[in-house]
Amino acid sequence: MTNTNQSTEPLFQTFNSDNLVLENRTVMAPMTRGYSPDNIPDQNVADYYRRRAENGVGLIVTEGTGINHPASVSGASIPVFHGEKALEGWSNVVKQVHEAGGKIVPQLWHVGMTRSKGDLPNEEALPVGPSGLTLDGEPVTEPLTEQEISELVEAYAQGAADAKRLGFDGIEIHGAHGYLIDQFFWANTNRRTDRYGGDLVGRTQFAVEVVKACRREVGPDFPIIFRFSQWKMNDFKAKLAETPDELERFLQPLVEAGVDIFHCSTRRFWEAEFEGSDLNLAGWTKKLTGKPVISVGSVGLDGEFTNFSGANTTSLDGLVEKLDQEEFDLVAIGRSLLMDPEWVRKVREGQENGLLPFDKEALQKLY
Repeated sequence: MTNTNQSTEPLFQTFNSDNLVLENRTVMAPMTRGYSPDNIPDQNVADYYRRRAENGVGLIVTEGTGINHPASVSGASIPVFHGEKALEGWSNVVKQVHEAGGKIVPQLWHVGMTRSKGDLPNEEALPVGPSGLTLDGEPVTEPLTEQEISELVEAYAQGAADAKRLGFDGIEIHGAHGYLIDQFFWANTNRRTDRYGGDLVGRTQFAVEVVKACRREVGPDFPIIFRFSQWKMNDFKAKLAETPDELERFLQPLVEAGVDIFHCSTRRFWEAEFEGSDLNLAGWTKKLTGKPVISVGSVGLDGEFTNFSGANTTSLDGLVEKLDQEEFDLVAIGRSLLMDPEWVRKVREGQENGLLPFDKEALQKLY
């Protein structure tokens, strides 16, 4: 562990926005685990999240959970967010986290065209996307019809309504990394010529309708977090917006639709997003929208998650400095929390030398 000389106090200030209050600025990043048998989160999953709450994580964002659509997830152990048994499982997760003093939001997810034909849990369900194209531009299925798009919008809204009913503290909508919503954003995968396609602003229409429908179901005071990224799982250098002006045009429709907080996914939080400024994607998003933002990307580790190997712990000084300068409001921690449920407590108590390096074997267990 590299010595951390700067106080970590900014990480442990209260966060207070219009409709969300957190004890500190730490967020558990959403990380797909695949430990939900028959797509239902069980007691092991509930205990996994409870351990993070017991150790002081300010806000837990669950792993991606499939909305009520037959092709929303790919695999029989990925949790879904619909159906009596799955929702009972999530109700228990909420109960466990709240009993431990934590707050939690589900990440509502549809994988879109990253799903392969024949994937479980619904082998007959075809992958769906704005133009039926894979991330590499290969045609697989027919483009979604407007009726099918409307049904998908309502499936997100159903998830939002269920989240509020179950007692969650908000929702996060997954619009990043080349999954369904991001496939509408990206010109490579959205070749539509109707109102869901066209220029960068036109390509936000599906997400705008999703956010509005979720807001309709949960009311004005229930937090809606929206996660987006420039990069895609098949193209780490992809850009939705090449300039701050383009980013502003992209974000404004989402702000107007009702997003409360933007979760700005980058692989390395310390990297500047555009030339001529040190601001990262979260920093620019906050500057352009005035909304609170979550920054993320290799926090506390010296290696990227995308190479799927181990990583050593590293200084938090640069992170704390950016947070103290109010470049962003919240910090999402991924692999460090996956490996070590006590990470936040250790940092708060000045036990940085006790932080654990990331070992890819952690992917094989719910620590």
